[in-house]
Amino acid sequence: MTWFRLVRADLRKITTTRLLWGFLAVLALIAALNASLIILATDADGTKGFIATAEDQRTLLAFAYNALFGTALFGAIAAAREYAHNTIVPTMLLAPRRHVAMLAQFAAVLVAGAVLGLAGGSLVMIAGAISMPFADTTLLLSVGTIVQLLAATTFAGAAGAVLGAGLGAIVRNPGGAVTSVVLVVFIGPPMVVQMTTAAASWVPQTLAASLSGIAGGSGAAAAVAVLAIWALVPAVIALGVVSRRDVV
Repeated sequence: MTWFRLVRADLRKITTTRLLWGFLAVLALIAALNASLIILATDADGTKGFIATAEDQRTLLAFAYNALFGTALFGAIAAAREYAHNTIVPTMLLAPRRHVAMLAQFAAVLVAGAVLGLAGGSLVMIAGAISMPFADTTLLLSVGTIVQLLAATTFAGAAGAVLGAGLGAIVRNPGGAVTSVVLVVFIGPPMVVQMTTAAASWVPQTLAASLSGIAGGSGAAAAVAVLAIWALVPAVIALGVVSRRDVV
């Protein structure tokens, strides 16, 4: 089977199960909650100062880190469940060169992660634009800023999905894969920053903020490069591990 057919088969697995649609439903819920926050929340003095300026709105509507974390969970479950349900076996029989099958899986989750990231960022942006008139304000972001925010969520979603898929292929158990994502993306980085502040610019949350144009951290180009490394390291380790061990 050719590599492109393997990618198409993996995409079919993703889109014909409830996993992708469940994550899309969660994204819609997050957007609705964000809209409710805009409408109902106030600052301590009773005003809507938290959405008063374009920069405030950019910070509130930036979704890149959420996209990264969410799609990392998605990628981890998508990869690990293949081993839990033994659906990886026919894939490996069709593609005896295991690294080819793994690269196809990574490509499929990358596409799905990018779609989830873009969908999440778009839903939050649309919900924000719709809800702001109810808070006696309007969306102040320029077209360029909106494009940057959506591009950031799309890239972060793709990177997160590959990162999660790498961890899922290493761990092979869905529960363990989810735990590993939480440790690597959510819990571990703040602990490292506590030990050495020099790492603060290179953890996922700061990198996602840089991609979104929020003050602080590295530049956008550096953020793209380092987030790509965050994604590629577990993927490369997974390629080596899967090539050397039994499938089941």
